[in-house]
Amino acid sequence: MLTTKLAFYTAYHPQKGGLAERMIQTMEYILRRVCAYGMEYKAHEGYTQDLVTLLPAVQVAYNTSQHSSTEKSP
Repeated sequence: MLTTKLAFYTAYHPQKGGLAERMIQTMEYILRRVCAYGMEYKAHEGYTQDLVTLLPAVQVAYNTSQHSSTEKSP
């Protein structure tokens, strides 16, 4: 089983949620690149540039990539 720990923090202290904030920052960076380069994703209906349709592909790319310092995937 995964050993996860649920942690709560207030909006006024985002430094408490550093890992979550860093993940959100990374996802925003990836999504900006996808939008900037106009990447396409082959869905069942054909190619699409719809951001909502691209989100699963972006999530898979993030989840399978290796972190630069730990050399492990998130």
